[in-house]
Amino acid sequence: MAVTKEITRLEKSTVKMSFTVPKDEVRAKYQEMLKEYTKELQLPGFRKGKVPQEVLERKYADALKQDALSRIMESALQDAFKDETLKRSEKPLPYSLPEIKDEPKLDFEQDLQFSVVYDSLPEVKIGQWKGLTLEVPYTQVEDGDINRELEEIRERNAIVMDRDDDAAAQNNDVVTIDYQIFGEDGEALPEFQRKDFAFTLGSNSVFQFDNDIIGMKKGETKEFEKLFADDFLESTLAGKKRKAQITLTALKEKKLPDLDDELAQDVDEKYNTMDDLKNSVKEKLNKNLEIRLRELKIEKLLEMIMENTPITLPESMIQAEIDSRWHRLARYYNTNAETLKQVMTPEGKDAEKENEWRTAATKALHGRFIIETLIEEQNIKVTDEDIEQELARIANENDLQIDDIRKNYQEEQALFYLKEEIKERRLTDILIAENTIKQGKKENYLDLMTDNA
Repeated sequence: MAVTKEITRLEKSTVKMSFTVPKDEVRAKYQEMLKEYTKELQLPGFRKGKVPQEVLERKYADALKQDALSRIMESALQDAFKDETLKRSEKPLPYSLPEIKDEPKLDFEQDLQFSVVYDSLPEVKIGQWKGLTLEVPYTQVEDGDINRELEEIRERNAIVMDRDDDAAAQNNDVVTIDYQIFGEDGEALPEFQRKDFAFTLGSNSVFQFDNDIIGMKKGETKEFEKLFADDFLESTLAGKKRKAQITLTALKEKKLPDLDDELAQDVDEKYNTMDDLKNSVKEKLNKNLEIRLRELKIEKLLEMIMENTPITLPESMIQAEIDSRWHRLARYYNTNAETLKQVMTPEGKDAEKENEWRTAATKALHGRFIIETLIEEQNIKVTDEDIEQELARIANENDLQIDDIRKNYQEEQALFYLKEEIKERRLTDILIAENTIKQGKKENYLDLMTDNA
């Protein structure tokens, strides 16, 4: 169809696409549709396929024009969005349906003109991204970090044994409980109840029940008023006092192994001595530190580039990300997003959570667009050979066969994402090389590794 279109960018990454369909094309499409109807339609007094067009038009004039108008507009839209010359920033987002402006009417005496408005990817004009200067903390792995990791290895290799039936729960015991938390109306909250929840006392369990359980015996049930901390993870309970019920169903104690050669050999047969295990732990911690410092460099660089590169994100894109987070949180609590929102609404926690997610989503999307734009501008490509080298690296690091790794990626249809990861890594190599990174203040290993702000 010989259609002309004009694209106008509006505010907030919105696009207006205006179409003009020549009247001859409109008439041709209308006649084409009439022929389809006359072949298939059967009216009283006429055999199937023998209904005259003039009879059809006289009886269904308005409906036919509306149908033809819908077909012509749909065809024009499909052709426009399939156009390979259309920029990414001119195409509609998958969750933003084009909205027709000023509903047009079919008039065979003039060209058909209509417009649609929709959200699109924002236009990105990268600001300064080279020659920047930033600082990252100075950190190194110390003996205390290695010892802490060894203690965790002892914990993982501990022998867990049942305690006597009359024993009272104490710190470092492994307990299994059934629990439920009640609302203000006294009814149990379905999203806050669970059976067979196991954890170690003193490890700050998710619902902070540790101190309430100390002294309980196996089989005992306890009801009490629980005051949750103001900064409690579950915002609907934060700062609130609610009735809780706990049943201690199992009570065990842990016997920790000694830090000796025998433990090292139990951890992995490749270790002969405790020194072998310590060296391996140190190597792993240094590797983790290297990865974290690289992440920190990229995070800080991106924040600086974001300041130099303002982007207006469409509301539909931000809302789609927020909706996705609601669904993920709802799955965690084995419910649906709407029910979870209803639970949180009375306390105003739904709005609080949405505001928190809006800030995080906006920042994440902003950074993602900068990365994608820079990858395109730097013309970073990944070949099949690059993919094979990456698969070989993954296989070597995990002591696996490359054929198994390749098969797994193919079955999971993850090769596309692997290619994107390689592109992003190459871009971040460029970012680090093109900017000055200075050594900042010293920070201990654990603080650096747990700081995800």
